[in-house]
Amino acid sequence: MARALALVGTLSVAQRAVSQTPMAGDSVHAAKTLFTWRDAALASGFVGLTIALFPADRALAHRLQDSTVQESRFFKRASVGIQYFADPGAIVIGTSLYALGRARKWRSVSDLGLHGTEAVVLSGSVTALIKDIAGRARPNFSADTSPGDFAFGRGLKGGGYQSFPSGHTTVAFAAAAVVTSEAQRWNQRSAWFVGPAMYGGATLVGLSRMYNNAHWASDVVLGAAIGTFSGIKVVRYSHGHSNNWIDRALLGMSVSPQPGPRLGVGWSLPVPESTP
Repeated sequence: MARALALVGTLSVAQRAVSQTPMAGDSVHAAKTLFTWRDAALASGFVGLTIALFPADRALAHRLQDSTVQESRFFKRASVGIQYFADPGAIVIGTSLYALGRARKWRSVSDLGLHGTEAVVLSGSVTALIKDIAGRARPNFSADTSPGDFAFGRGLKGGGYQSFPSGHTTVAFAAAAVVTSEAQRWNQRSAWFVGPAMYGGATLVGLSRMYNNAHWASDVVLGAAIGTFSGIKVVRYSHGHSNNWIDRALLGMSVSPQPGPRLGVGWSLPVPESTP
C-alpha cells in the first residue's frame, strides 16, 4: 500500500505542477506558441515516470489486489462510479455544456464544452492508436500476466491486449486540463483551487482502474500525460488561433428566423485575443 500511496503522491505533485504554472493557462493570452520548453520538461517527467514504474508495476498491482483492500464494498462501488464519470461522462458533459452555451449565448461555456470535447476525442484517438500498437496484456487478462507482456500490433486482437495506456485516465486528465486552462483564462487565481480539484479527480480515475485490476501503474501515468498534453494544446491552439476552422464553424455560427418558413445561417469571426 505504501507504493500505491507513493504513486498517488507523485501524480498529485505532477498535477499541481501543471495546474499552477503558466503553461496550464498558456500564459492565458500569449498562446500563439504551441510548444514551449515547459512542455518538453513536463513530457520528459511523465516519460521518465512511466519507465521508472515498469519494475514496480507488478508489486503495485499485488498491493491493490490484496484481500484487505478489495473487501471494501465502498471502494468497489466508488471505483465504478468514478470511471463512468470519466467515460462516457466527459463526452456527455462536454457536449451538454457546448449546447447550453450556444443556446444561452454564453461564449465561455460553449468554449469550455467544445474544447473539452475536442481534447477528449484527440487524446482518446492517440491512446487508441498506442493501445493497438503496443499490445500490452492487462493485469487481469490471466493469473500469470507479466507487466512486460507487450507485442507489436496485438492490441488489434481485442481489449485484453489494450492495457497501455489507460483510456479512462487519458479522458479524465484531458477534461481536467481543459477545465483548468479555461478557468484560468477567466480568472488567473482559479488554478489554485480548480486545478487540484480537477486533476485530483482525474488521479482517482486512474487509481480506480488499477484498483479494478484493469491497468498497470505505468498505463495510468502515460494516460495522464497524453490527456494533460491534449487538453493544454487544444486550449492553447484554439485561443491562440481564434480564427481556426473548428471554432469558426461551431462557435461563430448563428441561426436566425427569416420571413416565411426559413432559417438564416451566418458566421461571425471570434474577436482575436490581445496579448498583455
